[in-house]
Amino acid sequence: MVNVFQSLLLVIAGATEKELARQVKFLKVENEVLRAKLPKRITITPKERQRLVRFAKKLGRALNQLTTIVTPGTLRRWIREEKKHGKKPPAKRGRRRTPEQIRLLILKLARENQWGYTRILGELKKLGVRSISRNTVKRILRDAGLDPGPKRGEGTWDEFLTQHAASLWQCDFFSKRVLTFQGVRETYVLVFLNVKTRQVILSPATRHPNEAWVVVQAESFVTQAREQGLPVTLVQHDRDTKFTKSFDAELKRRRVRAKVGAYRAPNTNAFVERFIQSIEQECLDRFVVFGERHMDHLCREYLTYYHEERPHQSLENEPLVKQKKRGHPKSKRAKIEDDIVPLAKVSCKQRLGGLLKHYYRRAA
Repeated sequence: MVNVFQSLLLVIAGATEKELARQVKFLKVENEVLRAKLPKRITITPKERQRLVRFAKKLGRALNQLTTIVTPGTLRRWIREEKKHGKKPPAKRGRRRTPEQIRLLILKLARENQWGYTRILGELKKLGVRSISRNTVKRILRDAGLDPGPKRGEGTWDEFLTQHAASLWQCDFFSKRVLTFQGVRETYVLVFLNVKTRQVILSPATRHPNEAWVVVQAESFVTQAREQGLPVTLVQHDRDTKFTKSFDAELKRRRVRAKVGAYRAPNTNAFVERFIQSIEQECLDRFVVFGERHMDHLCREYLTYYHEERPHQSLENEPLVKQKKRGHPKSKRAKIEDDIVPLAKVSCKQRLGGLLKHYYRRAA
């Protein structure tokens, strides 16, 4: 490579002015061809930048025709910066690090409470810290060896669910706008869901979920659950103002403890929220509802479908209420043959005008 440059210098030194101009033009065209084959943006090192500045200082207006790696304006700015400040240290690349004080504050909130990263982010915003994202909070917690979810300390949320799932119920409201003789009105339904079995008890629909109505639903729920043989010792709800002190008192009177969810922690009530999403997307969102009786009919039909016919992924795609199978246990060969189902033996049961479909095998 050194010999090549030496030969080039000898050629240039012995060339006339016209020959030199032709050689420079050739080198410029060759540079343009090579530049066209490279990416649009070329990253250069600080050392390469210094070399460019050193050779570009005395070129003047010729920079406009010669420079291709960066714009002429950028190269002139580098020259001005070198004259003004001397050798400027290269700027650090990438996003700025989170200030140490904010990092320490996040860890303080996490260690002193059983909050998840979403809850911590809410506290930071209350304190005026708005430049931090959810992922930044999660990363800081993980780097410190802390779980980003609300699962720290003794008695984690997972342990709580495992210990109380059989008798733990979650409850919440969902609403639907219905057509009435008085116009469009908001109608409310109260949902109770058992965490272990996923079985659900629904209240009748109402347009006035006041304190007296909520207390009656608490009493009715406990009675229905115990009649179905489902244990009830703990009912969890969020901080909705419709869950009054009278609601909790009625549960306590029936030997059921009420547990209020953490502030801004919707994930802790996830099981009942998931049911509400299912009934809305699979049923209620497909109808224009005419009054409370129509709403109750839709909810009853969906609840029967949900319990007896709909497969549930969290329960190995089995219905909640399994049909009892009669007869003696079958051999392995018989079970394999049962997997082959002729289409003529498959029937479909429809609910709500075919919206909800249940496929089953007809008896021989």
